[in-house]
Amino acid sequence: MFQRAVTSIILILIVGISIFILPVWTFGAVASLFIGLGLYEFFRLSGAKKIFPVSFAYVGILSGIALPYITYLYRPTGGIWEMVFFILILITLFIIHFTRKESRNAVNLIAVTLFAIFYIGWFFTFLVKIRFLEDGHKLVAYLLLVTKAGDIGAYLIGSNFGRHKLIPRISPNKSVEGAIGGFIFSIASAILSRYFINWMSMSFIITSGVLIGIFAQLGDLAESLIKRDYEVKDSSVFLPGLGGMLDLIDSVLFTAPILYICLMIFR
Repeated sequence: MFQRAVTSIILILIVGISIFILPVWTFGAVASLFIGLGLYEFFRLSGAKKIFPVSFAYVGILSGIALPYITYLYRPTGGIWEMVFFILILITLFIIHFTRKESRNAVNLIAVTLFAIFYIGWFFTFLVKIRFLEDGHKLVAYLLLVTKAGDIGAYLIGSNFGRHKLIPRISPNKSVEGAIGGFIFSIASAILSRYFINWMSMSFIITSGVLIGIFAQLGDLAESLIKRDYEVKDSSVFLPGLGGMLDLIDSVLFTAPILYICLMIFR
């Protein structure tokens, strides 16, 4: 718990400073750092089963790191350069496979690399998209607060009152009670957040709070499924007490796109 507390405080300071104090473009740099570490952990897990060549991992990590900068530099174009970027990545992966001595696992390697870039790189980049909206610094803080409140609520309620397993084959420690507690914490923190984002209507607060509460837990379960497939408990030792970068951002990977879509539709 001490390690968890210290690591959490350091991360909160880093993220808080990048959101509220430093120039806007630095948030993209922090996002790139988180994405790069997350992709490194993912490919490290993949390599544990002896199926992942280093060249594919390099392409995946570098591509993920570049995504926030593409979003920042070309945001006025409406995402066309993101489409071009992913086309170029796919072509690059095929070219790399053309140079290999064997053709086995071609589809698997290309598919897993693209999956990692989409799942970690592209999904996390929605935080950058949100940051560049009007009141973006408050919206990012809102997203992180509601998402992480759900994580905290699920942990507190689940560890103290959890009796019924949620999906034990994927995550044996998660409980139905914890899931309900996390959901309630997310909605409660969304309602409280209206005091610092006063333009949000109550209907938007409730809608986004419910969706974030649901998708935060789906994101957590998705990462648990990946770790279960690779037969590991923690994604790495980068963050003492928290289990790794993927363990930290797993819920945000699902909630960031959801909030962005809500803002585009209802704002």
